[in-house]
Amino acid sequence: MISPRARGFLTLALGVAIGLALGTARGVFAQKSVPLGADLPWHDAQMFALVLDRVERDYVEPVGDHRLLQAAIRGMVASLDPYSEYLNRDQYTQVRINSSGEYSGVGLEVSMQDGEVVVVSVFTGSPAAAAGLRPGDVIATIDGTPVTNASLAETIDRMRGKSGTTVRIGVLRGSSDTPIVFTVKRGPVEMRSVSSLDLGSGIGYLRIAEFTQQTGPDAKAALQALLARNHGSLRGLVLDLRENPGGVLDAAVSVAGDFLNGGVIVSARGRTPDANFQMDATPGDLLHGAPIVVLVDGGSASAAEIVAGALKDHHRATLMGQRTFGKGSVQTVMPLPGGRALKLTTSLYYTPSGVSINHTGLLPDIVLKPPPPAARGVPSTPAQIRTDPEVRRAVEVLGRLRATPDRALSASRR
Repeated sequence: MISPRARGFLTLALGVAIGLALGTARGVFAQKSVPLGADLPWHDAQMFALVLDRVERDYVEPVGDHRLLQAAIRGMVASLDPYSEYLNRDQYTQVRINSSGEYSGVGLEVSMQDGEVVVVSVFTGSPAAAAGLRPGDVIATIDGTPVTNASLAETIDRMRGKSGTTVRIGVLRGSSDTPIVFTVKRGPVEMRSVSSLDLGSGIGYLRIAEFTQQTGPDAKAALQALLARNHGSLRGLVLDLRENPGGVLDAAVSVAGDFLNGGVIVSARGRTPDANFQMDATPGDLLHGAPIVVLVDGGSASAAEIVAGALKDHHRATLMGQRTFGKGSVQTVMPLPGGRALKLTTSLYYTPSGVSINHTGLLPDIVLKPPPPAARGVPSTPAQIRTDPEVRRAVEVLGRLRATPDRALSASRR
């Protein structure tokens, strides 16, 4: 038990330490030559230490310094904006998985449908494909434990694991009420963010679900395959970015560059030199000016808005759907000791015409009413894609558009 006098001394010392830490951080992140201890919020630091002391002493249950300080750091960062975040080890690992597009697991894409976890697709060459799982299977058990509708993320986590380990997945197939159990050996899996379909009559469909490090080359390969099936040219393309939450900036720049022959794709402005940049397209429009309709909605955000904004500003594509989400900021992930990381907003990005879409989003050229709640969701099977109302509307619009060379914006409009 620490005496009141000793605890008071500890509180004061902690206040001083926090003040010094704040002063150090101020000098590092702002890159200013500030004397240590100058203009420090001493009263706030002392108040923090006082609250910490009161919580430790009077809270209904014992709580340790580590937990409280970790929560304080998390709260400090979260108070800045919705996208800045202090990441623990597991969260940082998940961020790296999402950005790399690779993980260790079984290779299934699943979704929650009517309270059941249903297999949407089985990745080609994945452990799940080798074991015999099929689209439409309903996952009923994992390692003998029933799957509930409490958390789709929890179900996915239970199927992931170290390469070489096994997981038993019980599925309901067809009308059978008895699960078929597959023993699947986990292995490296590449997340598929790109899918494509030949809609016929020279019209291609390209769906990008998110932007990972693999999205750029995968999108280019999918476009080249569509071109090959249509004797080297397309009459038009439907680029589906609905419900795309964004992801890796470089991947978005790569995709936008596939449809442009030059000009600015995106620029960003922040406080540090690294936070200020401009990324340009290089010659090489893969579609040679064939018209594009980009499908967007309220779930199209961040990197998806970079692509849509670049193609819109360069008059290279027609945007169709609903106003986009409006996440016009760039987050930098900064590794920290102990396997943790700081995800911090460091820039605001701007479309080629110099517009920030932060909190406002992009207004499509053709605004469509959002589908009713029961009909929402991005189509995943060829049959669903072909009959999707917004895809069909996009094909109609493409039929009225003519191929035009892309036009880069003049410097005066940047």
